[in-house]
Amino acid sequence: MASEWDAKLRDQGYRITPQRQLVLRAVEELQHATPEEILTEVQKTASGVNLSTVYRTLEVLEEVGLVSHAHLGHGAPTYHARSEHIHVHLVCSQCGEVKGVDAEVAVGMVAGLQQLHGFETDLSHLALQGRCAACAQV
Repeated sequence: MASEWDAKLRDQGYRITPQRQLVLRAVEELQHATPEEILTEVQKTASGVNLSTVYRTLEVLEEVGLVSHAHLGHGAPTYHARSEHIHVHLVCSQCGEVKGVDAEVAVGMVAGLQQLHGFETDLSHLALQGRCAACAQV
């Protein structure tokens, strides 16, 4: 995966820096993480990296198409590696669990919005709030 990241950055005129590599690795490992959580992970290896560096790096990585973000609730956005497969985020409002499910589950809704309102939906940012199966049983 690292060589794909490098190629994508270089193709769009960006250098491969240690900070970019560390942030990408952290996003990949954490799967869904806020910039603060990414910083904590990066600082395990590079204590000199600060939060503004993480934010700037995430901005570049999103522009290049290597990461994406979603607003899963109040507060900072949550970042995840952008894969070929777009997913919808299910966020449990009780325990905080975040689960990514294939975007196919929203096909009917997307088609309806397009047909009725001419609205083109970006599913990569979609987060649905509710209760996970475990919390719903309680």
